[in-house]
Amino acid sequence: MYSRSSEPVRFERDCAAVMVPQGEAVTLPAGSVGYITQGLGGSYTVFVEGNLFRIAGKDADAIGKEVPPELELPADASDEEVEAMVWSQLRTCFDPEIPFNIVDLGLVYEASLKHLDDGSRGIDVKMTLTAPGCGMGEILVDDVRSKLEQIPTISSADVELVFDPPWGRHMMSEAARLETGMY
Repeated sequence: MYSRSSEPVRFERDCAAVMVPQGEAVTLPAGSVGYITQGLGGSYTVFVEGNLFRIAGKDADAIGKEVPPELELPADASDEEVEAMVWSQLRTCFDPEIPFNIVDLGLVYEASLKHLDDGSRGIDVKMTLTAPGCGMGEILVDDVRSKLEQIPTISSADVELVFDPPWGRHMMSEAARLETGMY
């Protein structure tokens, strides 16, 4: 789901949010009004009183949107099925300022599934940012971790932020390069 419009919203309850691009956690009070500027991957970027804020999918009800449904996967799912869901979940992670998922932006360097001693699975992810000083870095890492840990059979996600090799636009998917004009 993607929204390029400026859909008006009114916060129906106090809501945890993250300032963009600073990455500072804040609470927007019930009754606040603003506009949705981006709705991607189940989270929303809203413009309120001159600032941008990221609203997590679990708090979508605060702005009158539906909370994304829980993920479903058979208990006996194969590693291939779990890996497919991992990449699907990674594609629901978006930079709040850029309307492209982190996979198409070329920010995910590695996602490795592992079997843990308790019979569950874990996932190790190495990812980067488009700019090393991005204030949203830890927020994106937390978003990746939480979305991967929603996958049935995955009990832990270790997400490491790396800067070697440095990100470049050549790492973007062809579709993302075409859409942004970054050939």
